[in-house]
Amino acid sequence: MEQSELFARIRAKFPQVAEEEQTKAVVVPKALLLEVTGYLKNGELAFDNLHCVTAVDQKERIGLIYIFYSFTVRQRLTLKIYLPADGPEVESLTGFYRSADWLEREVYDLFGIKFLNHPDLRRILNPDNWEGYPLRKDYAHPNLIKKPQY
Repeated sequence: MEQSELFARIRAKFPQVAEEEQTKAVVVPKALLLEVTGYLKNGELAFDNLHCVTAVDQKERIGLIYIFYSFTVRQRLTLKIYLPADGPEVESLTGFYRSADWLEREVYDLFGIKFLNHPDLRRILNPDNWEGYPLRKDYAHPNLIKKPQY
C-alpha cells in the first residue's frame, strides 16, 4: 500500500487530519488522538506496533511524533500532534499499546510533555530530583552555565 493511499483512508474517516508535505506525517488535532489511534490499531489497517514516541521543540510549539507499524499491511506511519510549548499535555496511548508506557515516560523526562491518564508517569532517565527537561530549547544545565569572571 502506498503512503498516499494510506493517508487517503485515514482522511476519509477523519477529514480534520492533514498531511505534512515535507515529512509525509499525518498531522492530527490533539482532540482526535485517541479516536484516530483506535482506528489505526483496531481497524482494517491493523497498526499493531507503536514503534517510537519522540518530540521536537520548535520554541513556540512542540511537535509530538508517533511512529506506528502494521505487520498486516507492512507499512509504517508517522503521526504528529502539535502542542503548545507552555504546559504541553496530551492523552496517553498506554490503553492501546503497552510500549507507550516507557516511550511516553522518556518523552516526559526529556521534554516535559505530560501524558494524561498514564499509569506511572515519572522520570525514566534522569534522577527524580532533576530539574527541567534537557531536550527543551530553554533548558540550561546548572553545570554548563558560564559564571561571570571577576
